[in-house]
Amino acid sequence: MVMITGGAYQGKTAYAMDYLGVLCDDIADGRNCDTESVKKARCISNYHELVRRLGDDSISFTKELCSCNPDAVIIIDEIGCGIIPMEKADRVWRENVGRCGCIIAANSQKVIRMICGIPTLLKGENE
Repeated sequence: MVMITGGAYQGKTAYAMDYLGVLCDDIADGRNCDTESVKKARCISNYHELVRRLGDDSISFTKELCSCNPDAVIIIDEIGCGIIPMEKADRVWRENVGRCGCIIAANSQKVIRMICGIPTLLKGENE
């Protein structure tokens, strides 16, 4: 598993396509895909939005995903920085994204953080 994280619009998907060989058809979009396609997808983008849609089930789903799709590339926005949201639902979502990110990172061979289109390897080795 490879995790690519960073802020919104930092070049995460472009990196997956350019350097990891992910094709457009390989990507399941967490904004609107079903959970069965995520379990089979080569790459899942916008995982943070899938977490929003799954709610409290996101933690158990993420654990299951890590075991059933261990070769996936998962693209997830960092949403835990900055101002704490006023709405409780947004705070819970933010916390769930953080927990899911920890699960994914623990199960990943590589974790890459993108900032301004520049990848920084946080876990694993360069090839």
